Amino acid sequence: MSTPVISAREAEVLALLGEHLSNAEIAARLVISVRTVESHVSSLLRKLEVPDRRALSRRAAESAHAERSRSAPALPARLTPFVGRARERGELAEAVKTHRQVTAVGPGGVGKTRLALAVAAEVAGDFADGVWFVDLVPVTDPERVGAAVAAAVGVGEQPGRDIDDAVPAALADHRALLVLDNCEQVRDGVASFVERLLTACPRLRVLVTSRARLMVPFERVFPVPPLSRAGGDNSEAVALFMDRAAAVGQPPGPSVSEGVVAVCERLGGMALAIELAAARWSTLGLDGLTAGLSDQLRILTGGARADDRHRSVRAVLDWSHDLLEPQDQALLRRVSVFAVPFTAEAATAVAGFAPLDPAAVTDGLGRLAEQSLLAVTPSADGTRYQALETIRQYGTERLADAGELIDVRSRHVDWCLAGARALMGAGGADWRARFDALADDLRAALTWAAEQPERRADACHLALSLAELAFTRNLLGEAQQRYEQAARFADDDAGAAALRHAASVAGCRRLGDDMFRLHRAAAEAARRAGDSAGAGRDLADAATVAYRFSTSFTRIPPVDEVTAMLAKARELSGDSPAAEAAVALAEAAVVADAYGAIQGDTENTVEETVERAEQAVGLARRTGDLVAESAALDALSGARSWAGDAFAVAGLARRRIDILASVPPTPARTHELMDALAMAAGTALGVGELPEARRWGRQLADHPQLAEAGHHATSWILTADAFAGHADEVLTRSVRFLDAWEQSGRQRSLSLGAAAASVAMIHGLRGDHDARAAWLAVVDQADTAVEQHRHGYGAVFDAMVLLHHGEVDAALERVAPKPDEVWKWVCWIWHHWYVSLRAETAVLAGHPDARARIDAARAVVTGNPVATAQLDRAEALLDGDLPSQLAAAAAFDAAGCPYQSARTLLLAGGDHAIAGTAALAGLGLAPKSDR
Repeated sequence: MSTPVISAREAEVLALLGEHLSNAEIAARLVISVRTVESHVSSLLRKLEVPDRRALSRRAAESAHAERSRSAPALPARLTPFVGRARERGELAEAVKTHRQVTAVGPGGVGKTRLALAVAAEVAGDFADGVWFVDLVPVTDPERVGAAVAAAVGVGEQPGRDIDDAVPAALADHRALLVLDNCEQVRDGVASFVERLLTACPRLRVLVTSRARLMVPFERVFPVPPLSRAGGDNSEAVALFMDRAAAVGQPPGPSVSEGVVAVCERLGGMALAIELAAARWSTLGLDGLTAGLSDQLRILTGGARADDRHRSVRAVLDWSHDLLEPQDQALLRRVSVFAVPFTAEAATAVAGFAPLDPAAVTDGLGRLAEQSLLAVTPSADGTRYQALETIRQYGTERLADAGELIDVRSRHVDWCLAGARALMGAGGADWRARFDALADDLRAALTWAAEQPERRADACHLALSLAELAFTRNLLGEAQQRYEQAARFADDDAGAAALRHAASVAGCRRLGDDMFRLHRAAAEAARRAGDSAGAGRDLADAATVAYRFSTSFTRIPPVDEVTAMLAKARELSGDSPAAEAAVALAEAAVVADAYGAIQGDTENTVEETVERAEQAVGLARRTGDLVAESAALDALSGARSWAGDAFAVAGLARRRIDILASVPPTPARTHELMDALAMAAGTALGVGELPEARRWGRQLADHPQLAEAGHHATSWILTADAFAGHADEVLTRSVRFLDAWEQSGRQRSLSLGAAAASVAMIHGLRGDHDARAAWLAVVDQADTAVEQHRHGYGAVFDAMVLLHHGEVDAALERVAPKPDEVWKWVCWIWHHWYVSLRAETAVLAGHPDARARIDAARAVVTGNPVATAQLDRAEALLDGDLPSQLAAAAAFDAAGCPYQSARTLLLAGGDHAIAGTAALAGLGLAPKSDR
């Protein structure tokens, strides 16, 4: 089959489709008309033989990904030639091709990393999605392996799931090779993560380098031997020595070849040892090298250190170390505490104490770099230095031998705390890079401090700092982990505060079970601290969470358990205003079901619910806690929705956003604001304020905490755009929604179901019934309650599609139940839309109650510009009043609902219908047969 010829302009349009831009946005970017863009899109659909715009966008995105894979090297560049190992390269490459997971094992310095990189580069062409390299040297916590892999492959966190779940989901369909380097210090974490990864990603291969095997049944072990010394002058070991010696001065001549062979033999063929020895060639020559090895060779004894494979490396490191001046020896061992490349300033702060002169540290770093004991790395903020992992471990042993380990580690902890304080509350374009440069040292310092009883307070401060910084960096999983870790080091009072923060982060992640667990843990910590009122407040918060966020639970707590918890909260709260307010909110949630929970009691009276919610608002306001007031206003919003006061509900959502604007961006405030933005978008939609709904929906979509959660981010802007009739925008955003939803593990919530149904409606209006059916299947999996789709938004969306295609009787049947029969499913957002559609279908079907339905609906929707225009149109159709129909079309335009305006023109007939058809085409709603 011949390759389709795509013009340069079509290629530009295709690339922008891959960025999920609408036709209007593409037209603006390329300075062409929207109609020209539509023409190019139609041509691309035909040439590339794809069924719809979504497939075209996906095709473009995949092409862009493939291009990036070709243009951006995924493996670290080699700074020196790779010498020898032809046999090992071939065997390891074959092992990687035939086994899912291969572990290259061998002692430090044997050359595992260089061999793995060479093989990865050689087999990269066999993996369509490329090769990823992950250096695990900075990782000291086995639980952080998944996060390190995620950072390397570009996978972000997903609300409702851990990063260890997000990575396998993101890579599930990839045919790629993942290289995990230096795994020995986190073997257990690597083993469990790789098992999960290979199970979920059938086309993925993993190559591990480690000093010891992972000890898992699916592992193929490949022992990496020392360099061969067979062949004398022609051996691999000698070839490496010659190459590295030539790089630092005059290459050895033939007259010393036997001596070089002997040196390589005594070094056991260890690549690192040979490279370090060769680096001395230009200053010591063969005699100096030979004498140094004879005099300085030391074998450490006892335990695992008697392993023959380690002796040569340790001997060379001992020898290299002993050739240094005492001040440089001290500097080398002290800088071994840095987990990642460090600056001279950082080295001075940590290592610059007697016998070292702080002013001499920079010169010392240069000398160590000249001796190949430190690597020099340029960075945006100046020169950085780094020791190889083997040398870092050696330096740590030397620190212990010198009796300096605790002092230097403590200075490193202090330096990390100072660095964290400098980042707290700081901003600027380089903040993220500054955090990333410090983060692994913070983690390493925390790992050490956590094991020192006398540094318990420092461990707590480090954990809290790392938690706050990780939250700002949008690493929500780590932020929650660090808050929980801080609680273990803190006293009970501070521990309770840390657990409350952890609960709020869990809320941002939509993990209801964790929120509930952490609030209860905070209550227990407060109780131990003697803070009964605090314990009561935390128990009340846990009870509220169980009902307010019931759709985010995997297991909803039993009603009896929550009721007992609330009773205990009342008992403990005493006369504390904060605890009293928390209990009042929990009573509104649990007793009166103000939030409309899945497990809520529907027998409550509206009056009782409103009364309890108003009481909660009043008590929260008196505490001065704006986050608590917002939560109480959300309860009142739910109560007002039961009362049918949609405008009050919308106003309360906006009020929540206003009062939260002045609150610092803590986890609790962030969680509350994200919820408030979603409520503002949904409730504005409920009263026909479509431009406002789109504005709030865009703010939600742009929230940084939802950057990796496109399904939650786009849910309300999708729904608002669908009601307005902006088909191109809906179909563009639906790609992000669907991809993120599938990557999240197909999460369930009311807003996700409604968003998917809105996309299905757009496909239905376009006459693409197969696409509509596919999205309705998504609805079935995404919503938490089937009744929501059957009698709530589903009835509204289905009726709109049926009316669009003239299936009036079917539409009449779809909204046949009276509003009070489906009250719980329509009262929040869909009530106005439901009663208006119900009146219109009655008019179009000639139902005898049509005028009565119009009159009844007017009493409900007064003030809603879209619903009012819809009833005006229905009444005009009933009376045959063409001017009033046209006036309704203008009202729809003014209300930001071009779809209903176009449909009004169609219903008006004649020339107006021609204009209406053109308007629908402009919205991307032309029938499928016309596209």
